[in-house]
Amino acid sequence: MEPWEEEGPEVVKRFMYVNRRAPYGTIFALECLEVVLISAAFEQDVSLVFMDDGVYQLKKNQDTTGIGMKNFSNTYRALDDYEIEKIYVEKESLEARGLTADDLIIPVEILATEDLRDLMAQQEVVISS
Repeated sequence: MEPWEEEGPEVVKRFMYVNRRAPYGTIFALECLEVVLISAAFEQDVSLVFMDDGVYQLKKNQDTTGIGMKNFSNTYRALDDYEIEKIYVEKESLEARGLTADDLIIPVEILATEDLRDLMAQQEVVISS
């Protein structure tokens, strides 16, 4: 057996991806979603946080025809297929934008800022976009 073929314990890390930007106007939201799906495909422990304008990424009924960009919001429904179940939205960000859990395209856990801070401290890798 070659050294690169050795079987060993798989290393699983706790990754948290923090989405702070609006879904359109930059490539950050779509690229973050793609990275999340790739991480989950490699069986890492992935969690996803939406705060600030990032909460708009999950808003139902997005209409992007006026800006000439493809609406990728339905892709968030694939998170369940990748067994990504740790999806959090900052309560204060939702409230500041007049949104509730009913306005979102997928089920999420809504947490206060201080609870999110504690959750972030438990992660091995935190990536913010």
